[in-house]
Amino acid sequence: ILCRACSAMFRMEVTTIQLRDYQKECIEKIQSMPPGSYLVQMPTGCGKTATFTHIPRKGRVLVLAHREELARQPAKYYDCPVGFEIAAEHSHGEDVVIASVQSLVRRLERFNPHDFDMIITDEAHHAAAGTYKKIYDYFTPEKHIGFTATPNRGDKARLDDVYSEIIFQRDLRWAIQSGFLCDIYCLRVNIGFDLSGVTVRNGDYAPGELDEAMDGTADAIAQAYREHAKGATLIFAVSVHQAEEIAKRIPGAVVVTGKTKDRAEIIERFSRR
Repeated sequence: ILCRACSAMFRMEVTTIQLRDYQKECIEKIQSMPPGSYLVQMPTGCGKTATFTHIPRKGRVLVLAHREELARQPAKYYDCPVGFEIAAEHSHGEDVVIASVQSLVRRLERFNPHDFDMIITDEAHHAAAGTYKKIYDYFTPEKHIGFTATPNRGDKARLDDVYSEIIFQRDLRWAIQSGFLCDIYCLRVNIGFDLSGVTVRNGDYAPGELDEAMDGTADAIAQAYREHAKGATLIFAVSVHQAEEIAKRIPGAVVVTGKTKDRAEIIERFSRR
């Protein structure tokens, strides 16, 4: 239960921003659509979160996030009480509920199917997964809006089973040419691996085989880091094993996996650098 004092304190922490023209256009397009499920494509860095948190609310809103770290971000933009369905946290009838899919799919009985006027799915390219569909099948919102930078899945799963059409679309090239994102500087480094023998399943390399193929590359990756990295650096590894091997070779490096308990603290420290 939120008292007025708590609610006032919450509003003081809200981040106020000036929406860009394309964000306003996206919101207007969403408002103009009849009831249904629609997809929005917007490049990473162009403010998907700021956009969907500024969609005018007629009723309660449910925001679905793929990971806990993503679930925390939208709350700072809302000017109303926000509840969470994440791990041990539970919502209590707030205007906006932000949930991790993994938590909410196990708690659907706590909600009435008609509780939410709108569902917003962040990272909506995951929406074809069974856990997401179970949530969509349970609730009856007027609108369901998915936001993603990558509407095409590697495993060819059909997003049109969830969304009827893409109603707003901006790509990376447009964002760079329009001056909203900086140009890309790309450097290719040969770290000595061969993927020709790795099996491809559903559009992705078989994880176990990929890990084996990348074995022995940690030294070259660490060397590439020392020679080319500037400032805080994020390295994506093909497995936990490879991440740990790379971290051993870079002083101060920290491995973050699905089992890391203090992920939020680590990511926060990284973001401040």
